Amino acid sequence: MFRRPLVLVALTAATLLATGPLPAAAAPDSAAPPAQPVAVGFGGAVATVDAEATAAGIEVLRRGGNAVDAAVTAAAVLGVTEPFSSGIGGGGFFVFYDARSRTVRTIDGREAAPRSMREDAFINPVTHLPFEFPEARVSGISVGVPGTPATWQAALRRWGTISLREALRPGVRVAERGFLVDATFNSQVAGNRDAFGQFSSTSALYLPGGQPPAVGSTFRNPDLARTYELLAREGVGALYHGVLARDIVRTVQHPPLSDTPIGTWAFPIRPGGMQFSDLARYRVRTPAPTHSAYRGLDVFGMATPSSGGTAVGEALNILETVDLGGLSRVQALHHYLEASALAFADRNRYVGDGTPRAVLNELLSDGFAKQRACLINPDKALTKPVPPGVLGTDACQAAPAAAMGTNERGTTNLTVADKWGNVVEYTLTIEQTGGNAMVVPGRGFLLNNELTDFNFVQTPGAPPDPNLPAPGKRPRSSMSPTILLQHGRPLLATGSPGGSTIITTVLQILVNRLDLRMSLPDAIAAPRTTQRNTAAVQAEPAFLALPEATALAALGHVFTPNPEIGAATGVEFLRDGSVLAAAEPVRRGGGAAAVVQPAR
Repeated sequence: MFRRPLVLVALTAATLLATGPLPAAAAPDSAAPPAQPVAVGFGGAVATVDAEATAAGIEVLRRGGNAVDAAVTAAAVLGVTEPFSSGIGGGGFFVFYDARSRTVRTIDGREAAPRSMREDAFINPVTHLPFEFPEARVSGISVGVPGTPATWQAALRRWGTISLREALRPGVRVAERGFLVDATFNSQVAGNRDAFGQFSSTSALYLPGGQPPAVGSTFRNPDLARTYELLAREGVGALYHGVLARDIVRTVQHPPLSDTPIGTWAFPIRPGGMQFSDLARYRVRTPAPTHSAYRGLDVFGMATPSSGGTAVGEALNILETVDLGGLSRVQALHHYLEASALAFADRNRYVGDGTPRAVLNELLSDGFAKQRACLINPDKALTKPVPPGVLGTDACQAAPAAAMGTNERGTTNLTVADKWGNVVEYTLTIEQTGGNAMVVPGRGFLLNNELTDFNFVQTPGAPPDPNLPAPGKRPRSSMSPTILLQHGRPLLATGSPGGSTIITTVLQILVNRLDLRMSLPDAIAAPRTTQRNTAAVQAEPAFLALPEATALAALGHVFTPNPEIGAATGVEFLRDGSVLAAAEPVRRGGGAAAVVQPAR
């Protein structure tokens, strides 16, 4: 259906920067253009959560760079403006459609556990009980070896046309001149005040005077600008083998506690065991993508340690057993919720770092989907949690249940398209909003708490948990960067932040667009609900106000409010050869979409 090839890239990350607020009148020297959530045109497109990042990506495309170049450049800017969700202290997954070979490739830049990590890493040695989540998060134990810098380097070397030095320049400029603080940035700092306030380096950057930066003030992060300049000069080896590696290890082993903490913190702040050798040993992986077919389209996603590719693909396979578009809106949503719960049951039971490819392939098989779909009753919601399916059989039966897991709230997403037809969907994260709350002193970036995405303990009486901590292991993720091809060419790409709701956000967008016939902007903006095999279904207030919510409740779905689910971006290739870029109109303060040459 394509008339004009284009390259697509989508990122998920969250980042911010600051050194101290300036008066609101002291605006940045060169502000980004006003954000708009939808753009249509030619020559390439970018959609991110941030106008600065989108503008940087578009400028790369305008100067002849490709989607990979623009994606890495935009991601580096997000590391400045969305520091609480992304940055060089975290990791992510990069999915790339290569127009020349018409193949989809991936980079696994997920954070890795240090070699010293044991299965009982998150068990209190005194009480022998799992740590409470805040105690585990705000610690050195939670920090995985960052994968984002290695991902940028690998992507540019394999498929890019510019150097890392060139890709970092816009990020350096934004960090030096600053950007205007919006309500989202302010609220993210406020929500982390007690955690950030325990560390001298973090409170100096994000809590000047003991308070979050004011909305409308300008934030600059000269430390991060200098860190980017160091990476530009020396390459990412500085972070894995050089002075940055030394500084990361020192921060993990000796958290920079403040002599005058801000706020209160109820837990001891425990050091971690990461060593210099852990960073030196880190390598990105390049697994084959997951693949499934949905209504004549090829759906590609990320393989383990992400569970997104298999969960989204399995749920789509379950939904394909019915004519979703021919059902009432209530029944379509009912099937979406049930398919989500079933896919999450299987994800929790079978998927983790190192899951054999044969298992992933079976989870994505049509036979397994039919086994799961047979459980859906159009007249009544299944009792949750539902047990997982049984591998190796087509019988309508269930296996023993497994543990839930995965938080990943500090994440962002970006989508880019270029004029050659390449496509990349890239999702980045530092796990919680604000990561582990520790800024590396003098370096201007937060560390991740990604290792809390491991399940803390084996559930008694349950099958072996595939997502327990282990040396060098990568925790299971829900990030779901997804690319859809039609006749071998890109049709649509999308992704989102949101922890385990990422899976359902991407799935609901695809159902909205492909089955309910919404436009991509409407599919992204529509009210969301998420069923992750839990007793209650979370839903946004706007969804709860729909008449369909009342009808779904009559079927047995129990709803609980969630103020905001996800913050997606996407790109779609239109029949006339133009490309449509879309971001959120409201969530997270609204995203930014742009094209190189707007349609007239």
